[in-house]
Amino acid sequence: MTRTDELARAAAPARPRWVAPVGVLAIVAAVVIVRAVTSGASVDLPSALQDLITLAASVIIESLPFVVLGAVLAAVVRIWLPSGLLVRVLPRNPVLRRLAICVIGVLLPVCECGNVPLARGLLVSGLSVSESMTFLLAAPIVNPITILTTYQAFGFSDGVLIARVAGGLGIALLVGAVFAARRDGMALLTERFAAECRMPHAHVHGSRWTASGREVVAELGTLMPALFVGAVVAAGIQVVVPRSVLVTLGENPLWSVLALMALAFVISVCSNVDAFFILPFASAFLPGGVVAFLVFGPLVDVKMLALMRTTFRASTLVPLAVVVALAALALGLAVNLGV
Repeated sequence: MTRTDELARAAAPARPRWVAPVGVLAIVAAVVIVRAVTSGASVDLPSALQDLITLAASVIIESLPFVVLGAVLAAVVRIWLPSGLLVRVLPRNPVLRRLAICVIGVLLPVCECGNVPLARGLLVSGLSVSESMTFLLAAPIVNPITILTTYQAFGFSDGVLIARVAGGLGIALLVGAVFAARRDGMALLTERFAAECRMPHAHVHGSRWTASGREVVAELGTLMPALFVGAVVAAGIQVVVPRSVLVTLGENPLWSVLALMALAFVISVCSNVDAFFILPFASAFLPGGVVAFLVFGPLVDVKMLALMRTTFRASTLVPLAVVVALAALALGLAVNLGV
């Protein structure tokens, strides 16, 4: 199924005009909340509510710079790159093409939050849905900051770094191959975003700088509400589920993997710093659990699912999450059994 065939199948209304203003207001609200939480003022709130606000704010603070950077890079791809350039320079062989798309992530110091708008930009610029999905899952693992921080935290001990990079690439290629088998690739997208992909983007009205600004504002307007919802949900789960429950499972080869995958899903920590977050747990958990945490979290967590929902249908995200979870589980078990 070619990109032209995928676009021909997409038919949906355009994005409502209120999306961008709402997103900007959400950004302003985030700044106000963050300043209120970090100002040091004494606020008489129940401890659970304070924890919820603090955890949600920390996720937003950590993610926001990368979401903005991703939106800027997406605007560069859409407005500044020659039309169809990436499509022309990538190999024609589907397997080699997806491998090359994975390598693009090495050049970009953007975590999973920023890769969502960037993947959207690549999709609009001509990549197929499965190819954009391959990039979206590979880039958080192979970006240079993630590799560097993982090395600083673990070095080459227990094969954590190698297993993370190789496992992440393998899972991204697997998911890309699975969804490439779908003939109606554009049907995997939300109706709104499929319509946006169908619209011509070759002609830019006004200056490129003005058009880039519009693209960044529109992209943030779509993604920021999803980021806030994902941050609040992730924080709420952390408040409800005691972390001690997960730690008690650390010495079992299977349960250590499942426990840290659950932790990764709930915590929603950025892939650029997650190696340092999980490092204190490394002495209590088997290496396979740590690897599963480092691979599964950047690809499928509460925050990431909320962001991806701006682009993909729920019927797309369910099988995607299942494939990633099963692959991460198999990778963690393989590392544990090989120790």
